[in-house]
Amino acid sequence: MNELKPENWVDTYTDYLYSLAFLKTSSREDAEDLVQETFLSAFRAREGFRGDSSEKTWLTSILKNKLVDYYRKKNSEKPLEAYIQETENSFNTAVFDEGNFGRFKTLIRPNYFSKSGEDYLLGNEFQKILEECILKMPAKLRSVFVAKYIQDEESDHICKEHGITSSNYWVVIHRSKILLRACLEKQGIM
Repeated sequence: MNELKPENWVDTYTDYLYSLAFLKTSSREDAEDLVQETFLSAFRAREGFRGDSSEKTWLTSILKNKLVDYYRKKNSEKPLEAYIQETENSFNTAVFDEGNFGRFKTLIRPNYFSKSGEDYLLGNEFQKILEECILKMPAKLRSVFVAKYIQDEESDHICKEHGITSSNYWVVIHRSKILLRACLEKQGIM
């Protein structure tokens, strides 16, 4: 049975929780506020901790709930569907060849890692570049991308959390991957 040690939370979990919150919000202030709210909520709810999960897992789930609230509030301003429609033309112009629609521009083309690519993927340099590229994504795309590929959440949960349909979800994932690929190519990764 796991025990809570609130006196160690700030030293032990702040960096981890902050990085998750920052990846989701891309705002230092919002990420800091969310981590503080997480610690405060956890402290208030400590009596209800059953010990079924680790302290880190429990705090992470509280942060995820705080992020859901954060995006519900933020998404009430403008739905993701409207964002996708507004950015359709600029996205296609930036990524696809105008004269031959459906084909990537010459700077955005497939390329594959060599056999030693696995070692490179695990390196710190790649991790920094990957994080930078994820942070460059528009916030509405990034939050869905991070939920799927960093936090490994199920698509149904992501759709419910972000208030989007399944088809919008796949559009967002597709666009996010294309933007990530383009950014990695500009960094000389692919």
